[in-house]
Parts: sequence; structure tokens; C-alpha cells
Amino acid sequence: MERIQKALDQAAQERSASKRGSGEQKQQAPVQPVEIDERLMPAQEIYYSQTKIVNVSAEVLEQNRLVAALQDHDLTDVYRILRTRVLQTMNSNRWNALAVTSPATGSGKTLTSINLAISLAREVNRTVLLADFDLRSPGIHDYFGYKPEAGLSDYLFNDVPLDEILFSPSVDRLVVLPGRESVHNSSEMLRSPKMVQLVEELKSRYTDRLIIFDLPPILAVDDALAFSPYTDAMLMVAENGATQREDLGKALDILKDTPLIGTVLNKSDVASPDPYGKK
Repeated sequence: MERIQKALDQAAQERSASKRGSGEQKQQAPVQPVEIDERLMPAQEIYYSQTKIVNVSAEVLEQNRLVAALQDHDLTDVYRILRTRVLQTMNSNRWNALAVTSPATGSGKTLTSINLAISLAREVNRTVLLADFDLRSPGIHDYFGYKPEAGLSDYLFNDVPLDEILFSPSVDRLVVLPGRESVHNSSEMLRSPKMVQLVEELKSRYTDRLIIFDLPPILAVDDALAFSPYTDAMLMVAENGATQREDLGKALDILKDTPLIGTVLNKSDVASPDPYGKK
């Protein structure tokens, strides 16, 4: 909990600094310098002119439960409803960056992130970037049956250009920024100057783009909290019958200073009605 408390204090400082950025500067207590790997200092410019196309079969989509990409699956409408609610909130607040997390592991946050991103991309007026920011355990690429030659860690540490990392699966208007190798000092990397520059560039490059960040669980590591100042809002994913009410409460309390769009109850055993309009 000491590490979480330090992250809370750090996030509060960064969020406060962000809010004062365009206004009157107020005096604040000096912050102790942190040693930064020179490789993580901001790059001069970020380029990505081409995106690799990865063909994903319907069999892989169905096998890995990417139901939002399937035309006639009974659960497709569930993600459409989630998409509509997310869009209404994002549009009304002029937000374009949403982070997805959960209290603990195994809640299905990554699967929810992917299906939400797919559903959002199927909106005719939107492009979507799905970013795997679960640096310790990146796994979005596995759901698409794709093994990337380079990932986000290669951009951070080896200066691999983004256009050699990004890929587009078999979904129009969806681009994925995958991870590849585990990064152990992940919360520090999420706050590094190079990462902050990347996030700001991704958020501002295209006016019609929505960004979905898949983050680690709140109670496992402090990554989601460390990253919270750089996203507009959070979406919490809880697992029906497994997520403890106490853990959910702790996770929500840790993120109390970050706008929360809502909580998704995943793996619900509540019977779904017959799909509307399908007989």
C-alpha cells in the first residue's frame, strides 16, 4: 500500500500541474529529481505514415471472443450499447482518451477493451487507436492471433518507429499499438517524458480519433494510477461472482480523482433476452 500511496501523491501532483498548465502559475513545493533513462527522453518527432495490415480470420475472431467484429453474434449488441454510452459521455465532455482497467486480474478487461474498440471503430465517423499499455503483461496482439516483431517497449527503448509497430486487424478504422516484451519498471515508464510525449501526440494528431488504453489491474500494481493524469476518463471492469465488493471499492477509491465513465460487469450469468429483430 505504501507504493500505491506514493503513486496517489504523484498522480495528484501531475494532475494539478496539468490543470494549471494554461493558467496562472502557482508556487509549489520542490519535487525531488528522478533519474531518467536518456532513451526515454522525448523524441524530436513521431512519424507513422503506414500501418501494417494483419488479416484476421472469422474463426480467430470467434475463437478469441472478439464478438464485436462478428455480424450476427448475439453479444454484438451488448457492445453496441456500451459503445453508445461511452460515446455519449466522451462527446459531451469533448474527451477522446479512455483507459480501461479492473480491480484484479482475470476480470476480462483486455477483452472488454478490444471489443469496445472494435465496436467504436465500426462507427462510420470515428477512427480508433487501441493501445496496449499493460506494460508488464501485454496481450492484445494474442487475441488477433498476431505475433509482433516490435512493440511499445521497442519504441521506448530501441527507438523503433511507430509505423513499424502499429497494425490494423480486419476491422476498418481500427489501429492497434501492441506490446511485446514485459517491462518491469512499468509505472516509471508510463510517466517517462517519451511516453508522455507519445500520449499527447496520439491524443492530438487526429480530431476524429478515439483512443482506448488497456491498463493493468488497479490493485496489482500502481500503473493505472500513475497513468491516470494522462487519460480523460476510466472504465472499470469487474468480474461477476469473482470481483470482491471490497476490492471494487478500493479500486474506485484509488481512482476517485479520475472521471469514471462506469463499471462493466463482465461474465454476467444473467440470462440475456432474445436478440432484438432476430427470429
